[in-house]
Amino acid sequence: MANEIQEYLEKGAVVLDVRTLAEWNEGHSEGAKHIVLDTIPDNVEEIKSWNKPVIAVCRSGGRSGQATNFLQGQGVDIINGGPWGDVDQYL
Repeated sequence: MANEIQEYLEKGAVVLDVRTLAEWNEGHSEGAKHIVLDTIPDNVEEIKSWNKPVIAVCRSGGRSGQATNFLQGQGVDIINGGPWGDVDQYL
């Protein structure tokens, strides 16, 4: 998984944090985009407009997994990075 995260970051991937606003405010990766999981379907076009690979993160990996599955179905190049801290160490 770590190799995949690093490969995506080398490709210029955007980190997409799908946690709640309260969780985001407690701490997040610098430069990450914040779109709460429930609002992902309303923001597909914005995510596609980034024209970059995406690494989804949350607190444990569950919600980012849901976001990853949904966005893959929408044609987005995305992986589940799991807990945001796991990805943050590579930034």
